[in-house]
Amino acid sequence: MTAFPFKVSATDGKARTGVLSTPRGDIRTPAFMPVGTAGTVKALTVDQVAATGADIILGNTYHLMLRPTAERVRRLGGLHKFMRWEKPILTDSGGFQVMSLSKISKVTEEAVTFQSHLDGSRHALSPERSMEIQADLLGSDIVMQLDELVALPASDDRMADAMRRSARWGQRSKSAFGERDAQNLFGIQQGGTSEVLRRESAERMIETGFDGYAIGGLAVGEGHQAMCEVLDFAPGMLPVQRPRYLMGVGKPIDIVEAVYRGVDMFDCVLPTRSGRHGQAWTWDGPINLKNARFAEDESPLDPQSDVPASRDYSKAYLHHLVKSAEILGQVLLSWHNLAFFQALMAELRSAIAEGRMETFRREFAARQGPTGSDTSA
Repeated sequence: MTAFPFKVSATDGKARTGVLSTPRGDIRTPAFMPVGTAGTVKALTVDQVAATGADIILGNTYHLMLRPTAERVRRLGGLHKFMRWEKPILTDSGGFQVMSLSKISKVTEEAVTFQSHLDGSRHALSPERSMEIQADLLGSDIVMQLDELVALPASDDRMADAMRRSARWGQRSKSAFGERDAQNLFGIQQGGTSEVLRRESAERMIETGFDGYAIGGLAVGEGHQAMCEVLDFAPGMLPVQRPRYLMGVGKPIDIVEAVYRGVDMFDCVLPTRSGRHGQAWTWDGPINLKNARFAEDESPLDPQSDVPASRDYSKAYLHHLVKSAEILGQVLLSWHNLAFFQALMAELRSAIAEGRMETFRREFAARQGPTGSDTSA
């Protein structure tokens, strides 16, 4: 198995910036991956997504295996061709959705069996089946091992059981994945908020050997402060020469704090989900366009942006679209939010390269204010 080259070009404290090079293109880190759950980043074309500066997007194994089915995607040329995205794609393993969305799921050592949330049909997802779907049928560039996720809070025994099963599933995932030149496999660290369990998980992952290492099991109910406390130690347990990916995170303030602690890659549905509900993320924190104070506000969301959604439409117009439940409002706010998240990543890369990460972090937190972690729409 050939790991994609990963070159760190600058560090500032624990924060680092660099490039992960794949056959389908370079991924500048720190990187934010827009989530294309069902073969689409909701409300946007792939050209709009690319224009925001995204180097890579995320596809969802669970949703695609149920509809249109991974076999159909393969017959139609793979996920890149199917959705007309030529840059890299990372697919998640499907485990998170199996646990959170399926009507009934049962975990055994062999696999997770579950009922589809769409039609109640029964399915089984094993590490081997997850590898087949992601690598062979969807054709993703970065494949994630199947893991068992535990919502927090949970007992130490429950977290330990899930972590060790995830480690065993990681070994099975790697065996099924085999040797590939144009695709990489990432392992996933588990262990909840326990430093002891996180260390054991990391040691087991390193023994198995992966091309990249994800930090899983966070942003599942533990809160911002607890997440930061885990990130004070978790990234440092993972190999310094490979990418570190914090799964499912998150809010802009979470991303900045995680980059400060050594994380390289992120994904989250937040930019598009909040955009569909009338919320715009800005350098001064999130704003709710439903609010009457924007009804006659002629200023755009970001006059400095290169993205039309941010630069060319007044808040008054966006307020009107949101209040009228017009589809264009969802499109423009989703587009703006993705552009903001990519602009944030570009600023983080510059701050690290110029040795001013601490200043950027402090000033960003001050500007975001107490609403910086508020996702209410």
